[in-house]
Amino acid sequence: MDWADRIGRRIRLRDLHVVLAVAERGSMARAAAHLSISHPVVSKTITDLERTLGVRLFDRNVQGVELTAYGRALLKCGVTVFDEMRQGLKQIELLADPASGELRIGCPEITMAGFLPPIVERFSAQYPRVRLHVTLANTAMLQFGSLRERSVDLLIGRMPQTFVEDDLEAEILFDEPYQAVVGADSQWARRRQVRLPDLLGESWVLPPYDSSPGAQIHEIFAVAGLQAPQPGVATLSVQLTVSLIASGRFVGILPRSVAQFNAGPARLKILPAKLTPVHSAVGIITVKNRTLSPLATLFIGCARDIAGLQAKLGERR
Repeated sequence: MDWADRIGRRIRLRDLHVVLAVAERGSMARAAAHLSISHPVVSKTITDLERTLGVRLFDRNVQGVELTAYGRALLKCGVTVFDEMRQGLKQIELLADPASGELRIGCPEITMAGFLPPIVERFSAQYPRVRLHVTLANTAMLQFGSLRERSVDLLIGRMPQTFVEDDLEAEILFDEPYQAVVGADSQWARRRQVRLPDLLGESWVLPPYDSSPGAQIHEIFAVAGLQAPQPGVATLSVQLTVSLIASGRFVGILPRSVAQFNAGPARLKILPAKLTPVHSAVGIITVKNRTLSPLATLFIGCARDIAGLQAKLGERR
């Protein structure tokens, strides 16, 4: 079997495009409509590919078609081919105009509320014509699908305590502690000395203790020898947490970067209460053995710079 001849001369990008369309739509007729070509052309393309490869790519049934094991293998290859082609075209675009292009980032809400904004501000100031697309991805809960499916170029956010993904690479940017936070108008905001036990009787807004951040906060109380308070509001929403703390009626515990970023805009006050040093790692996750785009490399450089500034600010506090 002359695979070089079959791949180079008999399997074209257009054929892979048709396979992807049929697989996504589950029907040759729907794929034809989507591609704006005739049904017979789609059917012939699939039949010719199956004859070339010597295997059946799709099982036909009354509902449409379904990928076989051979089809799934070819589909995975096709997705990779088109993604690499897209990355190559982006690199050509960047070489023609190094200050433009598009970068796709996955990020959890907690990082969007603290660490990500200063990175974006610096990056956008340096490369104003780059379009950034930021989507939600919970890195702490091992939501890496968008990265594996190549719908994002990188993930940035809180890291799981144990990272064992063989196909992915993680770079820890910094470890940040938690800090007790109140609203600027709270009675506690005017005190120079505050201890964690002093706050136990207050109304708390905290993540549920059965969540990843909630478990870390529960550990802060446990190591201090305190019974963790029953929160008046248990939520994973950072926006709701910050809003309730800013009202002055609630006390909360936030990662340092979130507390610092929202101190001015949301009128939050970081309390001098010393908390047990439970840290949350923040990092960048990429696909192993996959060349990063130049824009992704530039963005990671900005992230490292901001992480360094965050660490220096934390040392001074």
